[in-house]
Amino acid sequence: MEYSETSAHIVKSPRLQWLAGIAFTFFIALLGLGLSKLPGFDHIGPLASAILIAVGYRQVSGYPEKLRSGIEFSAKKLLRFAIILYGLKLNIDVIFHQGLPLLVRGIGTVAFSIVVMYALSKWLKADASISLLLGIGTGVCGAAAIAAISPIVKSKEEDTAISVGIIALMGTLFSILYTVLRPLLPLSDTNYGMWAGISLHEIAHVALAGAPAGQDALEVALLAKLGRVFLLVPLCFIFMYGMKKRSPEKQKNSAKVEFPWFLIGFIITSLIGSYVLGDIIPIPSQVLDDISNVSTYFLTMAMVGLGLNVSFSTLKNRALRPLIAMALTSILLSVLTFFTL
Repeated sequence: MEYSETSAHIVKSPRLQWLAGIAFTFFIALLGLGLSKLPGFDHIGPLASAILIAVGYRQVSGYPEKLRSGIEFSAKKLLRFAIILYGLKLNIDVIFHQGLPLLVRGIGTVAFSIVVMYALSKWLKADASISLLLGIGTGVCGAAAIAAISPIVKSKEEDTAISVGIIALMGTLFSILYTVLRPLLPLSDTNYGMWAGISLHEIAHVALAGAPAGQDALEVALLAKLGRVFLLVPLCFIFMYGMKKRSPEKQKNSAKVEFPWFLIGFIITSLIGSYVLGDIIPIPSQVLDDISNVSTYFLTMAMVGLGLNVSFSTLKNRALRPLIAMALTSILLSVLTFFTL
């Protein structure tokens, strides 16, 4: 349904346009959540499902300009708030007391993914911005890492949306492949869980691949993955430093690198989740689950705002080579981590 002049007149004041834009992303996110419950789409999750709907809307009806302020609020402000809430999932205490060896492996995964993705994108002459985001998403924690890094490296919203869509697709394919291969591999359940946690893209992908191997394998897989999530904070500061140290010529043509204050919020919520909630302040696990669901929904709304910036012509011209580079990087990462267990 095309965004008509009649509906545009209904939303006259800037505040109403802002609220209508947020409501628009809320509604599309709700559709994405519903779509993700259907067979097939349940493997790619609500974020990618919402992006698919938003991209489809853009191709049919164009960008709803009257709602831009609210849509951009969801794509930027809600995105940062969702990442702050995401910190509650990260138990720093568990990582430092039980997962230090896995954290070291996680550092290797992050470094390998970024370096190999960079080399392959150069070789394939792939889009540099999308390839960088995919390398970071592959190494750290998928869409959340891409969303956190993209404002620091000044990526276009279209590039962010394309990268999130690609990593959701690739991560889903690999997690299903892991599940199929598990009975055929000479790995104990624990080592299999470690392999999944070290090499797969999103927390959801790790859970999908790890669960069939049993509770112990799933716990190891999630612990390994949380170690990689922890690395998101230092990685963001490394990229901040790198952006500030760019050549003077490039600095003249770019905006000042803003401090990512949402990362401070991410650190604070991580500390609260690790040392306050449950120990000092008893809180039911259901409440934490509800907060996690809210953060996922906000992140889904943000993905709608990003997806509305994608056009099929650009997607066709810019996404194929980064997709190939990421596929090769993911294969190499899986093989390397398998043989180093």
